Amino acid sequence: MTALQNKIDFAVVFTVDKANPNGDPLNGNRPRQDFLGYGEVSDVAIKRKLRNRLQDDGEEILVQSDERRSDAFRSIKDRVDSVEELKKLLTKSKATGADEESAEMIASNTWYDVRAFGQVFAFKGTKMSIGIRGPVSIHTATSVEPVDISSMQITKSVNSITNTKDPGQKTSDTMGMKHRVDFGVYVFYGSINPQLAERTGFTCEDAQKLKEALKTLFANDASSARPDGSMEVNKVFWWEHDSKLGNYSSAKVHRTVHVKKVEDNLPHSIENYKITVDELEGLPVEEHDGL
Repeated sequence: MTALQNKIDFAVVFTVDKANPNGDPLNGNRPRQDFLGYGEVSDVAIKRKLRNRLQDDGEEILVQSDERRSDAFRSIKDRVDSVEELKKLLTKSKATGADEESAEMIASNTWYDVRAFGQVFAFKGTKMSIGIRGPVSIHTATSVEPVDISSMQITKSVNSITNTKDPGQKTSDTMGMKHRVDFGVYVFYGSINPQLAERTGFTCEDAQKLKEALKTLFANDASSARPDGSMEVNKVFWWEHDSKLGNYSSAKVHRTVHVKKVEDNLPHSIENYKITVDELEGLPVEEHDGL
């Protein structure tokens, strides 16, 4: 495996069409918005989708969704305890010569998401707590324009609770709300730090797997809030610098991506947006369509 030696930046453009890309539990699960009305998808939600895609491709993942578990473990601690050598190291204290570096190495080698995104290992009953900084950083996705949110009232007519007074009588319907973004074009950015990659063992091969996962970010991600086809990756931009420090700052690289609407009166579609990337001398960009 080849250790990652060069800094990498990336950007992803995706569309949301009549879907809730990331509900806010503190706001009735409405799609997230900032104070100016721009739509947002948290970096945590994006990493969850990346973990799912990488897990589908056979990678070992520590932080798994319960409904997508690939093993018998119901918690992160149980999954960590299944690695005997790591479990032994975490039960030792620094006073007894606990080897934090070895624990970090074992965890990073075992799980892709640990060596990519990092992880805090602090469990009840263990004497050693460690925090691993991952080389892959991802920004919150933000829409290029303020988004319109539609809400509809829904009714659950399933008789799921027995009426104790009259078991044969149907219980009352339950009312609820469902929210969606009518249409929005979102962009998020990310970077891979080679110095941190050396510490966790994140390789060039791992970076290529991440790039492929970005192209298929919404595969196998359908739900009632996000029907199949309602969220689509349109473009993935990938810059590989020629040094660890990078030819340019990540901020300057990310600012080269422009997504602008062509005409206001055209129907909602990605075809109504022009996506361009400014050239930076000495830093070529790979452009990929979503799969």
